[in-house]
Amino acid sequence: MVKIMAVCGAGLGSSLACQMAIEQAMNALGVDAKVSHTDTTSISALADTVDIVVSGKNFQKLIEKKNLPIPTVFLDRLVDKQEIAEKLTPILRELGALQ
Repeated sequence: MVKIMAVCGAGLGSSLACQMAIEQAMNALGVDAKVSHTDTTSISALADTVDIVVSGKNFQKLIEKKNLPIPTVFLDRLVDKQEIAEKLTPILRELGALQ
């Protein structure tokens, strides 16, 4: 099972919407994934508990400064399932979660 964390500023609205879109994209790809959401402040402490971080491009500089030890994907559109699938597919293949 792949663990994915959706991240936004407050960890409420947009990260929850992104979480639901990620879940739908993973179901469509047939990937067993546990998806959750949090805020940008908490992600450093949670990075050891997930395999992939997903956030909006508006948080890219802030999250990159945290030097997370896991793959991080930045989306143009948080709820675009096609963009999510396209950007996560190479990482999922690397992790062995998708062939």
